[in-house]
Amino acid sequence: MRDDTDLLLRRILTDVLGLKEGQADTFEADTGLFGHLPELDSMAVAGLLTEMEDRLDIVIDDDEIDGEMLETFGGLLTFAQAKRAGA
Repeated sequence: MRDDTDLLLRRILTDVLGLKEGQADTFEADTGLFGHLPELDSMAVAGLLTEMEDRLDIVIDDDEIDGEMLETFGGLLTFAQAKRAGA
């Protein structure tokens, strides 16, 4: 069962990247994002992070952003869940 953060993150990815409806629903933890999805380029990263902050009610510091976090859906989800939990 997907939690609220998982569902919101899938919606954010769909909206920000203009993915086909339902495309993000198929993402698994090891689904590649940055470098794998042509829609997620360096310009889209800023928009993605801004939307994550707004919709997930979190603050993402510049020093928290790295390639590993953006490499897979699972990495991004783990990061988002930890931020929402206040870790």
